[in-house]
Amino acid sequence: MSCDLSVEIAGLRFKNPILTASGTFGYGLEFASWFDLGRLGGICTKGLSLEPLEGNPPPRIVETHGGMLNSIGLQNIGVRAFVAEKLPKLRQFQTHIIANVFGSCFEEYLEVIRILNDAEGISAYELNISCPNVKAGGMEFGNDPDEAARLTEACKRIARRPIIVKLSPNAGDIVRVARAVEEAGADALSAINTILGLSVDIYTRRPRLATGMGGLSGPAIKPIALRMVYQITHAVRIPVIGIGGIATVEDALEFLIAGATAVQIGTANYYDPLASIKIIEGLKRFCEQHGITTIRSLIGSLQMNERLA
Repeated sequence: MSCDLSVEIAGLRFKNPILTASGTFGYGLEFASWFDLGRLGGICTKGLSLEPLEGNPPPRIVETHGGMLNSIGLQNIGVRAFVAEKLPKLRQFQTHIIANVFGSCFEEYLEVIRILNDAEGISAYELNISCPNVKAGGMEFGNDPDEAARLTEACKRIARRPIIVKLSPNAGDIVRVARAVEEAGADALSAINTILGLSVDIYTRRPRLATGMGGLSGPAIKPIALRMVYQITHAVRIPVIGIGGIATVEDALEFLIAGATAVQIGTANYYDPLASIKIIEGLKRFCEQHGITTIRSLIGSLQMNERLA
């Protein structure tokens, strides 16, 4: 018995619910020698800014128990170079290319989207709202529901493709932000981004990252991410893509059962370039072994104790 792994998000049909997470998969092409990228449900590109960024000074990655801290600083080649150099090569693969977009102010987000609007081969935009708004005192866009909504509405107004908003777990109330951006016109959500953390060298008595604090990712954050995805999917009507510590097929299934329509594989790509493919194959086996004909029947099937729901 074969299983239909396809899912639909924002009017787009994905051949399976496994995508790669922004910042962990380069521009996608770096993994093309390992497997056919067309086997993926989709690729979320490295974050794209209006101008190239060198990122933060090293050290900017530190391994932790069950995960890693990073302070890469959103290093990237800039949106124009991406369109000219990377996108033409990505177009040959039969998968969705989702361009992750960020900026330090509204105008930068909008200009990046304007440039991408004219490029062929992109299926959707993913807004990284975990960036400091330099015109609003440096607070992350995603920490303020009103600012997140205003940014979403502005981007949605000019975007020629669906808008997926990537939510920050560092917000005081992630569910409130989710509702705000849904009302502002977001077509889908992805959750969660990394959680702010710190690692200390006990001998130098200094942070292990050059910038001090960084974003925690990997299996250590999975229970938190899973809880947030469950809460968000029960608060909004638009699809949610789950992210956070997904390294095995069991992890992916947990997120789908909790309500995610699809998932993104992130930190696992660092130590196993084939992680996403193994999870896709694992989903097929699980469905065949349990007589499941469509993966969609699992989405949101969690039976929570009524007292705890």
